[in-house]
Amino acid sequence: MARDSGARAAAEDGLAAAERELDEAIERKRLVEAELELSSGGSPLANVEVEVEQTKHRLLFGTGAGYGHFLLAAGLLPESDREKVEAGNARFFELCNQATLHFYWQFFEPERGKPRTEVLERAAAWYRERGVALKGHPLCWHTLTAPWLLEMDEDGILAEQLARIDRDVSAFKGLVDAWDVVNEAVIMPVFDKYDNGITRLCRKMGRVGLVKAMFDRAREANPQATLLLNDFNTSPHYAELIEDCLEAGVGIDAIGIQSHMHQGWWGLEKTKLVLDRFKGFGLPIHFTEITLVSGELMPPEIEDLNDHKAESWPSTPEGEERQAREAILLYKSLVAESAVEAITWWDLCDGAWLGAPAGLLRKDGSPKAAFEALKALVKGEWWLKRTRMRTDDRGRVKVRGFEGDYRASAGGASAGFRIEKGRGVEALRF
Repeated sequence: MARDSGARAAAEDGLAAAERELDEAIERKRLVEAELELSSGGSPLANVEVEVEQTKHRLLFGTGAGYGHFLLAAGLLPESDREKVEAGNARFFELCNQATLHFYWQFFEPERGKPRTEVLERAAAWYRERGVALKGHPLCWHTLTAPWLLEMDEDGILAEQLARIDRDVSAFKGLVDAWDVVNEAVIMPVFDKYDNGITRLCRKMGRVGLVKAMFDRAREANPQATLLLNDFNTSPHYAELIEDCLEAGVGIDAIGIQSHMHQGWWGLEKTKLVLDRFKGFGLPIHFTEITLVSGELMPPEIEDLNDHKAESWPSTPEGEERQAREAILLYKSLVAESAVEAITWWDLCDGAWLGAPAGLLRKDGSPKAAFEALKALVKGEWWLKRTRMRTDDRGRVKVRGFEGDYRASAGGASAGFRIEKGRGVEALRF
């Protein structure tokens, strides 16, 4: 027993030391100093008190737009569910500035030629009006694709898939300007759980050929969009596919990495391994789908997470404590890596994907320890709250914080400004 206690203590000491190193890396890599020059009527506001506060992170901290929250945004929520969902959505805004809207083709266009565009547009507009960045997921995927594609040959499937991309990316331009263009291409041509049109198409075109066709069409539809290649496969096979796609001229703007950890947290070592494997491409990295369960872990022998069927999968006090600790270390690991630009926790509430207790909120909408822990980071340690400063003789003051949007107030007036690397002196006129 003493030996076990000693081993646990040593492990905890090791994690504490690693966390301190992450905190130092975050401070070194993420904090930026900005110099403001305040003036009024052409004269510098010298030796005056100014209040500065952060209003938005440049880093994207997101979650999936859960079913109830989506219905709320679309104006379709039943009154019986409104109170619970509105409470959960309030939690969303306490933590997040990004949401992933679901464009699964099977549900978006269950009947050919009748897409549910209007409903998605209403939801997208609702989020954008509230300052939330949006990403659409996904444009091309072999799972949850349109079943009516099976009625066509590969040429017909390709025509429909490209038309779908052109239609939807164009329709949502200005609302949804980031897309998971191709999802899970590594497994796509060898997927054999059931027949589907996109796997058929990928077998004919090859992975690189399919990815290039989809990205080219998405780029034509919205030249300013951020286009992602997204996958759960974090092995060298995914890195090889990215390399082949880039050599073929595919315009990948960011690398999407899924990290569904239903069988246990990756740990610091694997997280670093994955980051090191993909940051060498010089592209932004988006952790697009994070799950950490707060209940019993899924058995390790299961290869496809979808094969796990549990009648009941409750969250537990011990699991919630574990989830919170792992969430802190994971987010710090990601923020400590400069290449990471977006971090998305997949399920806001428990019981969504696979019925797993993988949310930041319980089924009743109450916050778990992981929610509170991440909020303490995103809107606490990594957030500049209202701070009083004084300008110098030239009306200048220096502000240090995470890249993002800020507001300065002096003499009853205020002005917004941005902190970002290489910006230079920011002139604010009151």
